[in-house]
Amino acid sequence: MRRSTKITSIIIIFFMIIAGVVIARTMIGNHFKNKFSKRPPPGIIVKTVEQRNFQNKIETFGTAVPIRVQSYNIEKYEILEPIKFNKKIKSGEVIVKLKNRNIVAPFDGIIGKRNFSDDIKVAESSLVINLEDSSTLFVDVDVPEVFAPYVNEGLNVDVIFSGNKEKNYKGIVDSLASRINTDKRSLAVRIKLENSNLEILPGALLEVTIKYNERSSLSIPDTSVILEGNKVYIYKVDEKNVTKKAEIKIGKRSKGYLEVKSGLKEGEIIVAEGLKKVRPNGKIKPIKDGAKKSKSDWKKKNKSTKNESKKSKFDWIKKLNIFNKSDSKKEENKNK
Repeated sequence: MRRSTKITSIIIIFFMIIAGVVIARTMIGNHFKNKFSKRPPPGIIVKTVEQRNFQNKIETFGTAVPIRVQSYNIEKYEILEPIKFNKKIKSGEVIVKLKNRNIVAPFDGIIGKRNFSDDIKVAESSLVINLEDSSTLFVDVDVPEVFAPYVNEGLNVDVIFSGNKEKNYKGIVDSLASRINTDKRSLAVRIKLENSNLEILPGALLEVTIKYNERSSLSIPDTSVILEGNKVYIYKVDEKNVTKKAEIKIGKRSKGYLEVKSGLKEGEIIVAEGLKKVRPNGKIKPIKDGAKKSKSDWKKKNKSTKNESKKSKFDWIKKLNIFNKSDSKKEENKNK
């Protein structure tokens, strides 16, 4: 009898302990749930899905060539006045004065001395000069044959000169060969480039980017995507500021933006930054891209809050009217 009573007591105690643990966990859970539910939703940078220009690119190199070059072979003994090389000449102006004749410029250009390789022999008594029109340049490039079907006359071209990499010069595809070069497995393409300021010198090595399949597509910042294996996800934000995780298909990347092929519509709002703070079906406080608070603003705000907190700490002393009483006593003594 005593043994069964002991067993019953142990079972009752055991169940009481379990019940106490369950109740304690529930109370703790409710406490933290209430605590965190009172927290305001996090401020998250959002952006509206909009159209942006995208294109495919062919990147290569080429050498700048003047649009027009006229060479003159002159006997040195015929020259009456020194030739001013690297001088701009207008059409109709005299390039060089000779004993029996004058050489007149047929077009605007710059006078230069022609250089010869070692295998070309020129008499020491002779001088060869060039009149070069560099206001427009040609750039001959080789495009790999895999890109040949996409290259057409009139395509836009970006050109960068190594002497001024910060500036982007604009050109177009002027012409292309009618067949593939079997030795190089490439297509010869000529680029036409305006150079009215004569910033690019003939012979300069240029970085050439031929743009094709230019189009306007939906775009999102590249900071807004979540990569999970071969799939790409983003967070949409609805009218109640609740986030929904959605899969999308992306295309090309350009200047910090990704091309969206499917999964989004123009005008929809997505999370642009701060993905780690976002949870599916969670509420956020949207902050439009570009409306970020500066650090100085935050510092000012923190200073003001600190000052307010300091003031509140010493408010109880003011309520005691200690200083007011002492001041009143001093006045009474003076009157006496």
